[in-house]
Amino acid sequence: MKKLILPVSLFLFAIMIFSCAPKPKAPVVNTDPAALYAEVDKAAPVNTLSEPEAKSGWQLMSNGTDFTGWHGFNMTGIPDCWTLEDGCYTMTTTGGAESQDIVTDKVYKSFALYAEFKLDTAANSGIIYHISEDTIYKFPYETGAEYQVIDHENWPDSLADWQICGANYAMHPPKVRPFKPVGEWNQAFLVVNGNKVTHMLNGEVVVEFEKYSDEWNQLRNSGKWSSFPDYGKFDEGHISLQNHGTKVWYRNVKIKEL
Repeated sequence: MKKLILPVSLFLFAIMIFSCAPKPKAPVVNTDPAALYAEVDKAAPVNTLSEPEAKSGWQLMSNGTDFTGWHGFNMTGIPDCWTLEDGCYTMTTTGGAESQDIVTDKVYKSFALYAEFKLDTAANSGIIYHISEDTIYKFPYETGAEYQVIDHENWPDSLADWQICGANYAMHPPKVRPFKPVGEWNQAFLVVNGNKVTHMLNGEVVVEFEKYSDEWNQLRNSGKWSSFPDYGKFDEGHISLQNHGTKVWYRNVKIKEL
């Protein structure tokens, strides 16, 4: 019995030393919008991830060949009005409805999203997030906030400032308008870090707000969304590309969960 005392003592001592040793720190996730935007390799071939992007945690959401990772809102498969054109997600018809938006298969909470978009004349679309997919809702915008994508320069009617490209639609207007005209590629960048949200357009911050702040609540309850009781209700959900019945092209869609 005495022979077992030393080995057991050494074993218990080793456990004590191991449990007291400093634990490796979890990697720090960068949440600064400018730094996250800098992680995106704009020189990489379209619809690909560079090695540094992949190592930083970025994931590709548009492969240029099919709609893997997407489906139609409240349906299986992709609506007939969506197609691939030169490696881009786009709409085949005019006169479509927002009920024909495509949404991600996966739900997201905090994330950074990068997407390049090009607009036809007077085209209108949007990137909507934190969407609840449920048959009680007809449209993604009933629950999700929208990064506005629109050719405001050629829109036939007058627009409110919260309808300008890059706005938090029907809530926060863009502070600046670094919009590239019809036929040119724009870079949309959206960071949702808990309740803090940042919109960037072509490398410039255009919108910053905090969800549930006094300002957010006032805007949410006094404008368009006062008629939509579940708008902004969810803190995680699907992300959609909106079909507003006009021609828009999306490519190079990438996401990083925070």
